[in-house]
Amino acid sequence: RQEKDWSNLGLNLFRQTMSNWILIASRDWLMPIVNLLHEKMLEEKYLHADETKVQVLNEKDRKNTTNSFMWVYGTYKDSKFPMRIFEYQPTRNGDHAKDFLKGFSGYLITDAYKGYEKVENIIRCYCWSHLRRYFVDALPSDIKKQEATLPTQAIQYCKELFKIESELESLTPKERKKPRQERSKPILEAFWSWVNANRDNCLPKSKLYKAFNYAINQKEGLMQFLEDGNISITNNLAENSIRPFTLGRKNWLFSGSPEGAEASAAVYSIIETAKANDVNPYNYLLYIFKYMPGVRFDEEPEWLEDFLPWHPDVQAFCKNKASK
Repeated sequence: RQEKDWSNLGLNLFRQTMSNWILIASRDWLMPIVNLLHEKMLEEKYLHADETKVQVLNEKDRKNTTNSFMWVYGTYKDSKFPMRIFEYQPTRNGDHAKDFLKGFSGYLITDAYKGYEKVENIIRCYCWSHLRRYFVDALPSDIKKQEATLPTQAIQYCKELFKIESELESLTPKERKKPRQERSKPILEAFWSWVNANRDNCLPKSKLYKAFNYAINQKEGLMQFLEDGNISITNNLAENSIRPFTLGRKNWLFSGSPEGAEASAAVYSIIETAKANDVNPYNYLLYIFKYMPGVRFDEEPEWLEDFLPWHPDVQAFCKNKASK
């Protein structure tokens, strides 16, 4: 589309040229920042993670129709230094998460994908939005039918928990813990009693039975948010971070090479981290490409700190106008 737009303006700028610009810019200017963000992310105590499919062409020893994956990792909502890092990998193997998070020790908030069990020194925290989807999927097409009663009740339990969380959002993490124990815990105890009482009242192998099993199997991780006010009840932060990628994928469909997928991951990391820091992504990219070429950060790596999105100079140059 861009190639055609430039042609209409009288400039023969080929897509391969533009692709090469992105590859080189990502390699020379964006990846050093992403690598530094990665180092700092491993120092955090609470992280979110998610992954989504991406088609990548010209992968060695793989068909072009084989699914690859884009992983995303993010700091928790109240982190002093918000970060979102995308990483392309050819598979969904949990070893990729294990390698990326090597050195991290803390709470990892995800769905219940077993691949994350390979990550060492973490406490798994599961997403209630994901559990809710299981019961939503179990609703029959005609929700007035009798069999809709149980999924509806489960969804109502989730709504009550989400309502409490929205009311506690303005509190500090330390302040959030006590009302969770006082208000959310009784709802959870009622929910688990309800699950145990009704699990066998549905057909084996049905979607509803699958939802009950999911809840029971993930109970420990689903209860974890009660123990620490910094733990989110959902993994929506990671899912919202990866959504622009999934929307974009509907337009560009695939990456032309593994190198292209890696460059794409770097670009999305910079843009989503900028947004998380209330920094205008376009202005941030402009700042990076304007000033980084004159900095010998390969010799003085500490100078890269000046290009992180929370640095005062970056904030002054790139801050969203609406927040001033």
